[in-house]
Amino acid sequence: MTSRMRAGSMLLVSACTYFAITAVPASGQSAAYPAPRAADGKPDLNGIWQALNAADWSLEAHAAGPGTTAVLGALYSTPPGQSVVEGGEIPYLPGARAKQQQNFAKRQTDDPAAKCFMPGVPRATYMPYPFQIVQSAHSLMFIYQFADAVRTIYLKDPGPAPVDSWMGWSVGHWEGDTLVIDVTGFNDQTWFDRAGDYHSEALHVVERFTPRSPDTLLYEATIDDKNVFSRPWKISMPLYRHVEKDARLLEFKCIEFSEELLYGHLRKKSVP
Repeated sequence: MTSRMRAGSMLLVSACTYFAITAVPASGQSAAYPAPRAADGKPDLNGIWQALNAADWSLEAHAAGPGTTAVLGALYSTPPGQSVVEGGEIPYLPGARAKQQQNFAKRQTDDPAAKCFMPGVPRATYMPYPFQIVQSAHSLMFIYQFADAVRTIYLKDPGPAPVDSWMGWSVGHWEGDTLVIDVTGFNDQTWFDRAGDYHSEALHVVERFTPRSPDTLLYEATIDDKNVFSRPWKISMPLYRHVEKDARLLEFKCIEFSEELLYGHLRKKSVP
C-alpha cells in the first residue's frame, strides 16, 4: 500500500469515527423538543388529535379477525394490532380474566360503545375518531367526536368528584412540558376496548401528554383498579395532529344508530 493510500485510509477511518460519535448522543442525554408556548408560557396543546393504531379493538396484541357477520365480508373485520400495554399483557387478578372473556364473547351487543354510551378514559383517546384539545390558563377541555363526549380538566383542584360518571373527574397539573391528568370518580360501565377489557368503580387513571414534535404527542396512561388488576399497568402511544386544511370535528351523534340494538326487542314485529 502506498503512503497516499495509507493516508486516505486513515482519513476515511477518522471521518467514520467522527460521524459515529456525533450521530449518537451521550448516555443520559436527549434532545428535548421545544414545544410552542401558550400565553401563560405552558406548552400549547391546542389542536385536533388522533391515535393511529388498533388499540380500540384490543389493547393487547391481537390478530386480524372476522367482522360481526359474514354478509359484510371483510368490511368491519378486526384489524391486527400490536400491544400498547407495557409488558404486553394486562395483569388481571386470578379469575378476573374470565369476565373479560365473557365480555369478548358478547362484544357485538354488550360493548358500551356499540350503544353510543360515553367511551370513558382512557378509551376516548384511542378510539378511531379525532378529539380536540382547547386550552386556557385555568383549564383544558377535551372534546371527542364520538358520542359528543366532553370532559373538563381542572388545573386548580375543585375537590372530589360530586358523582361517579362515565368520563370521570379530571384534575391536571404541569410537570415541565408534560400535562399530567389525575382521573377518578368513574362508574363501572365502560370498557377499555372492544375486546371486553373492563374495570370497576375503583378505577384510577393518571394520564400524561408530552409534546414530541410539532405534530405529535406522546400519550401515556397508568391504570390502577385493585378490584380487577393485580398491580397498576401502563399504556403508551403517539397521537397525531390533524394538519389538513380547515381541520375540524364533525358531528357524530351515534345514538340513532344504536336504537335498534337498544330498543329493537320492544317492537311487536321485528325489523328485517
